[in-house]
Amino acid sequence: MDTDTSTTAGADLGTGTAPAEPGPVDLGPVCRATARVAAGIPDELLDGPTPCPAYTVQGMLAHLAGLTIAFRDAAGKKSGPTTDTAPEPGNLPELAEGWRALLPRQLDELAEAWRDPAAWEGATRVGGVDLPGGVAGVVALDEVLVHGWDLARATGQGYEADEAGLWAAYGMLAAPRPAEGIFAPPVTVPRDAPLLDRVIGLSGRRPDWRPGE
Repeated sequence: MDTDTSTTAGADLGTGTAPAEPGPVDLGPVCRATARVAAGIPDELLDGPTPCPAYTVQGMLAHLAGLTIAFRDAAGKKSGPTTDTAPEPGNLPELAEGWRALLPRQLDELAEAWRDPAAWEGATRVGGVDLPGGVAGVVALDEVLVHGWDLARATGQGYEADEAGLWAAYGMLAAPRPAEGIFAPPVTVPRDAPLLDRVIGLSGRRPDWRPGE
């Protein structure tokens, strides 16, 4: 991703204060926001680009559908193909028929699964990686939030994320990176930018991205 070096680093806190130790967060608002975006995508834009060069709109929708199932099952500490299988680089998922009905239901199921306090306790597994439950919950939220924004930006829609969800994603993305290559390098944004823009910058995306750029 390109970096605008004329602005302050995206990892700077800027305006507002994030909670130091976010506890369980309701994924419902972020899941609903992403479901609204998906419902507004016309068929003619499914082959269009997204802020993630590897994904078209329909590829991103398929990726989102897969991760909702994986993280839903991770909340329930379920072991099996949905949680034990690591993503294969270059293996792009296909969008299932009936996705317009399936995806909103899967997002609802994801949010409901993480409303169980037990989901945030102990350890779980997702993508073939063992994680503390609390970490997996915030990663799930961040994935839905950022990819919901990807789809909104790709299809000319707005994205409205709740403040609690934004701060949870910000706290995770602003933390020291465990290793190179796990996340894209942050894109710098102004320190006084909206919180959503700062989260998107930390995820390695340009908040001002437009199709064709």
